[in-house]
Amino acid sequence: MNRTALLGLLLAGLLAGCGSSVKLQAPTIPEPLLEQIPMSVGLRMAENFVHEEKVYGREQWSIDLGRSNAALFEQLFAHMFATVTVLGPDDDPQSMSLDALIETSIDAFEFSTPDQSNTEAFAVWIRYRLRVYDKAGDLISNWPVAAYGKSQTTTMGGSDALQRAAVLAMRDAAALMIMKFDNVTRISSLAEKSATNSAPAGESPTEESQDTEVQTTALEGPQDEAG
Repeated sequence: MNRTALLGLLLAGLLAGCGSSVKLQAPTIPEPLLEQIPMSVGLRMAENFVHEEKVYGREQWSIDLGRSNAALFEQLFAHMFATVTVLGPDDDPQSMSLDALIETSIDAFEFSTPDQSNTEAFAVWIRYRLRVYDKAGDLISNWPVAAYGKSQTTTMGGSDALQRAAVLAMRDAAALMIMKFDNVTRISSLAEKSATNSAPAGESPTEESQDTEVQTTALEGPQDEAG
């Protein structure tokens, strides 16, 4: 083998070693102190989401958010609603006894490395999209949710720090959804509408106050790890 070919193989080996693959672990959402909404909802999540990015002049990153996002929403909505049914892509929600359907997806995922930000931290931004449909399949809410997380590299390696930043961003999103989901989407009104339609003539369902204070102390605090 000549010298040029040998140098080519060595360079290829070095480039192959410059990639980082990160598969996020399922985040744990502490049980929030809130009253469940008495509804049966369907949950449909987008297919696996993998973000791939080449950091200019540096390394290639592959970040798998698939199962971790599914776990996030399954935990979150199990805390928020009385009954949650996870739907597959071919399931028909109108054939089920559901008060509403929630569809989740990721609009955007961005991250910065310490070299890019000139700091010792990885930062992650995620923008989720939550769509809520009524029993007839009509879209009643289309809510973008932006979240942020940051983790220092001083206490962990690069891949671990990036994973931690992503998990903090997901927890940031969960806290926002817990505080504002019903106020933004008005999903609880679908249960009231369903109860009104099913009530016998001359009767009306008992009205519950919508002013219940939502407490999220278990999730409060900045999603920024100081190290």
